[in-house]
Amino acid sequence: MDTALTRTQLVRWRTAIFTIFFVTGLGFASWASRLPAVKTDLGINDLQIGVLLFVMGAASIVGLSLANVIVARWGARRGMFATIITLSAGILVAGLGVQILQSYAVVCVALVLMGVGMSATDVMMNVEAAAVEQAFERTLMPLFHAFFSFGTVAGAGLGIAMAAWNVGVAWHLWGAGILMLAAGVIALGAVPTREVTHDDPATTATRRERFAEVVAVWRDPRTYAIGAIMLGMAFAEGSANDWLTIAMVDGHGQTDAVGAVALTVFSVAMTVFRVLGGPLVDRIGRVWTLRALSVAAGIGLIMFILAPSLPIAFVGIALWGAGASLGFPLGMSAAADDPTKAAASVSAAATIGYLAFLCGPPVLGWISHQIGILPTLWIIVGLIAMSGLASGAAKPIAGSKVGAGHAHH
Repeated sequence: MDTALTRTQLVRWRTAIFTIFFVTGLGFASWASRLPAVKTDLGINDLQIGVLLFVMGAASIVGLSLANVIVARWGARRGMFATIITLSAGILVAGLGVQILQSYAVVCVALVLMGVGMSATDVMMNVEAAAVEQAFERTLMPLFHAFFSFGTVAGAGLGIAMAAWNVGVAWHLWGAGILMLAAGVIALGAVPTREVTHDDPATTATRRERFAEVVAVWRDPRTYAIGAIMLGMAFAEGSANDWLTIAMVDGHGQTDAVGAVALTVFSVAMTVFRVLGGPLVDRIGRVWTLRALSVAAGIGLIMFILAPSLPIAFVGIALWGAGASLGFPLGMSAAADDPTKAAASVSAAATIGYLAFLCGPPVLGWISHQIGILPTLWIIVGLIAMSGLASGAAKPIAGSKVGAGHAHH
């Protein structure tokens, strides 16, 4: 049984997990924001960029599968030490491959490291965040994801600055990688060892029981229903991260700089709604929040696809970002409702969501190669609708301390 933590320990734990969300977002966006430069430096086309994204996606799926095993075997806290080091190494090698060696193969290796490190870290930080949320007894998951978004906004903003000042991809990525490694390792020092995150070595459950838990979650229909919510919204978010800049440039005929600004607008809208999300959910409940936002995301994306002018495109991007903001974190939150299965359920939900996040963009790249980028985005509109229809699955289970809305107060 986990011992009660003091208020100070709880706050330090929360701050540490905020930090890890922030630096992983920063690392990811540092890479994503420089894709046009990567394309130029390596002399490759959209299809080859799609292959790079696919390599990262495939490696990420390996990372997801590993994360479940690592959490069951060593716990989330200890596991994150290894995965943050892997992710940072990938970012450092990417800088080397793009600019110094100008080698497509080295960049592929870097993306394998980044993919495995990123997705495995992601599952574990969500397991920790869910434990923090239940300890505080209020909806905090959107705020954790807001910190990831703060990281992506900072990373994208740095990307704009670095591109504007003609700073090479290598120096940019090396700086980001080193910062991430240092901040991540320091933050993990403040994370307590808890039984709920499988960190406590003195825990009563045997390793075999933990592995049985990991498998059992996949037989629970609620896992798949929550997965459907996250799938649609992960597609909505992932497609923007990877293709919004290119849709602006190739689809709407804008400059690279406008493309980078578009991604920033999307990230800012998403972040603002993640900051406001917790209090909103605690007021109207998880299910109604998800329904309203899926409508906003769908309308925003349609506006962007059909936009006759730049201002309308930007309004659409803002709605798309705001609408896509909470599907993922609230899916994680819903998965963690039952504390006895939280680690395994969050890992499973994260796996389904990330499959979409990762496989989506390369698949879209392949389709857009055939029909163009803007028509391809209609697929996402359909997936957002599916996510909205599945929202009822996020209803908190009996006894859960978060997500039910004002009836709880």
